[in-house]
Amino acid sequence: MAELAGAAPIDMAARLRNWREALRSVNPPADRPIDAVTRWLVMTRAAVLPMTLTSGLIGGLLASGATRPNWWYFLLGLLGLLIAHASNNLINDYFDLASGIDTSSAPRALYGPHPVLSGWITKSELLRAIVILNLADASILGVLFAVRGWLVVLFAVAGLFVSVSYVAPPLRLKHRGLGEPGVFIVWGPLMVCGTYFVTTGELPAWVWVASLPYALLVTTVLIGKHIDKLPYDAGQGVRTLPVILGERAALRLNQSLMISFYVVTAALVILGVLGIGVVIVFAALPLLWRTVTFYSRPKPERPPPGYPVWPLWYVGAAFIHTRRAGALFVLGLIFSRIATLI
Repeated sequence: MAELAGAAPIDMAARLRNWREALRSVNPPADRPIDAVTRWLVMTRAAVLPMTLTSGLIGGLLASGATRPNWWYFLLGLLGLLIAHASNNLINDYFDLASGIDTSSAPRALYGPHPVLSGWITKSELLRAIVILNLADASILGVLFAVRGWLVVLFAVAGLFVSVSYVAPPLRLKHRGLGEPGVFIVWGPLMVCGTYFVTTGELPAWVWVASLPYALLVTTVLIGKHIDKLPYDAGQGVRTLPVILGERAALRLNQSLMISFYVVTAALVILGVLGIGVVIVFAALPLLWRTVTFYSRPKPERPPPGYPVWPLWYVGAAFIHTRRAGALFVLGLIFSRIATLI
């Protein structure tokens, strides 16, 4: 997207502020002109890409103890994951728009600009962007296939299958209460184990187990979002897990999953699957308590002043908790690796 013709040039300081706002709130700044990069950061929902970055870093850090990790392959695989996530967000917008789920009154068009409904790009341009991103990923896959073989292809195809089937017919996993398990599989076993394999060329059984804690956290973000969208999804016949369970049960489920992250992490440290440094995740317990308490309170009827992503509510708390606990998990893996080298 080019900047508006005739508009005043945007200096680098303003661009950086724009990018920071887009990465913070999934929205462009409301009080100043925006540039092309900001538009694409918003359209690809780059604010949530750190969850993919964290999954990839976990896979790489777990691989750091292997005999001969290849960090070039790791970086290439991580780039592929980030491109795939950006493409996935555009795919969701494309198919939800095509099926009539996304309209100007839908939550998707209210909490942030929809690429097409906002008038930023056309539907054909959205499809073109999806194709370009997937071609870029296919190029990366070709390189990694040449050095790691068919298992890399299986990981990539499985991820693409869940990504497309999440909203696309005939499966539409999101419509059948299977979107949340799909996210658990992708951001845990597929991303973490896939990155480990790309980096090392091997895949021991313990890595699959080590991928589970962070998968729980990412799943809470999607469930939180689907709780926020429950009335709209139910009216559209989209049977997400919160629609199937009901709001109260879905709220309790998300609280349980957040707590389970700490229980599973502790168990893996005790069993020796993860290093002792990972216990640093318990520094996020005060935030966990605030988040669990937040989930025990009803959603307000209107947003607080300046709240950026209304009508979303519960997802924000889940995302903040996931970001903090995930970052501490990564830091704990770093500490554990350093401890083995001392």
